Amino acid sequence: MPPSAIQPSTVDVVIVGAGFSGLYLLHRFEKEGFSARCFERGKGVGGTWYWNRYPGARCDVESMQYSYGFNEDLQQEWKWPEKFSAQADILEYANHVADRFDLRKYITLETEIRASHYDEAARVWHVETDKGEKVTCKYFIMAGGCISTAQIPTFEGLAEYRGEKYHTGNWPHELVSFKGKRVAVIGTGSSGIQAIPVIAQEAAHLTVFQRQANYSIPARNMPMTEEYANSWKDGYAEKRAEMRYQPNGMLREANEVSAFDVTEEERHRVYEQRWKEGTGAFLGAFNDILTSKAANDTMAEFVRNKIRSIVKDQVTAEILCPKTHPIGTKRICIDSGYYETFNRKNVELVDISGKPIERLTEKGLVANGREFEFDAIVFATGFDAMTGTLFNVDIRGRDGLALKKKWEAGPRTYLGLMTESFPNMFIITGPGSPSVKGNMINTIEQHVDMVTDTMIHMRQRGLDLVEPDLKAEDDWVDHVQIVAHKTLFPQANSWYMGANIPGKPRLFMPYIAGVGSYRRTCEEVVADSYRGFHFEAKRQALPRQRAG
Repeated sequence: MPPSAIQPSTVDVVIVGAGFSGLYLLHRFEKEGFSARCFERGKGVGGTWYWNRYPGARCDVESMQYSYGFNEDLQQEWKWPEKFSAQADILEYANHVADRFDLRKYITLETEIRASHYDEAARVWHVETDKGEKVTCKYFIMAGGCISTAQIPTFEGLAEYRGEKYHTGNWPHELVSFKGKRVAVIGTGSSGIQAIPVIAQEAAHLTVFQRQANYSIPARNMPMTEEYANSWKDGYAEKRAEMRYQPNGMLREANEVSAFDVTEEERHRVYEQRWKEGTGAFLGAFNDILTSKAANDTMAEFVRNKIRSIVKDQVTAEILCPKTHPIGTKRICIDSGYYETFNRKNVELVDISGKPIERLTEKGLVANGREFEFDAIVFATGFDAMTGTLFNVDIRGRDGLALKKKWEAGPRTYLGLMTESFPNMFIITGPGSPSVKGNMINTIEQHVDMVTDTMIHMRQRGLDLVEPDLKAEDDWVDHVQIVAHKTLFPQANSWYMGANIPGKPRLFMPYIAGVGSYRRTCEEVVADSYRGFHFEAKRQALPRQRAG
């Protein structure tokens, strides 16, 4: 039976994506009496954690913090097996949430949204799926995630290769065995750094192709103890309240002094202590690591010396030492035995920083003038982050304006939540919000609550249209870039900057001022009668200036 036969074709809200954003949206809408449908291209819920099944896939935020805070019973009943959860455990949690709150009845799986066009006369969105179903809604919400569109470089000869091909962001759901096989991993970002140690343990031989070295910190993962879990559960309400206003949306011990307020010996002691503790809290060793190049250099050299001490072959160690960007300006990686892996006899590192991979062949690839043969190639080549998933849908606002057209020079939003000329369309954790620079579930809950509260505000006052003012949007776009350029982040050719996608505009996409600062700004906006937003109740509206 087609979805249209069992689901309404007119609803208050259409949601794209059944990850953690989509699930919480459905819960809030059901509770507040808004009719909704959610469309998900996968065969199951979970979003990022449905697709990212590669070996070693694991969250780099502690389990007790990387979880929903909206329901106390859920917080108390769920048991995490490890301090840092593996993909399978996070996916199990997402499925539990979908079942516990009976959300599956609103979700249409294995279905992609192809187009969503705004009807200005009727003030509705017309949405069309890849199955040909058409749905009309008042509100249209993109909740497809920030890193959901896998990116494979356009290698010459890609179609010629006859071996197994995998992308870490679109991993098969059946078991993949590398036993006895010659395997290549292309890419040493977060997914590569997690996958490489696991693949190396199984493969006959592993060759790692590295374009740019990345900094990685040991996770120091361990089984979850009842004592540690209870330390959170006994005071979850207070801890969540504090988390919401922290710079990263997490409770981490931050040192509020400069790296140069202490002696060199004390600085080294602090770095050593944090290295032993592991996790991304390493960057919080001093308060100027991400704003002062001199301070950053002290930490970067400490990590490089750690790499040199771990990796026995010093030529390999030096290739693994990052030297092209300040530490932390690309997403800091959290690993379990990454650098140690290069001491294995069955692992080879190939430096392609000076010259990219030339081409793929029927049996492997050519790099540095050398031909390699492989049984399997793993592309750990990342994502078209922040905007890729949005551009996968043909979204058209007022006067048929395409989102791709409006954003051709880079994404333009107000608060990362909406974009002018696209009324009643919301983006969850979009460009211009903290998004990937914070605890994602924390930032998701804040965005979902703001969207839902805005819709309630409109219903109570008889309003049927909201969109940002053009000046408010322009001012926010400028503000996001000004704040970013007060830090070291723009110095790195990162996916935060869109630098991994040929032709993509170069600008810093997340809001770097911090989760807490952003939340306070949103609260101030709402308290000031939704400053920067334009509402309409009547169908007749005065002519308004439109972007671009």
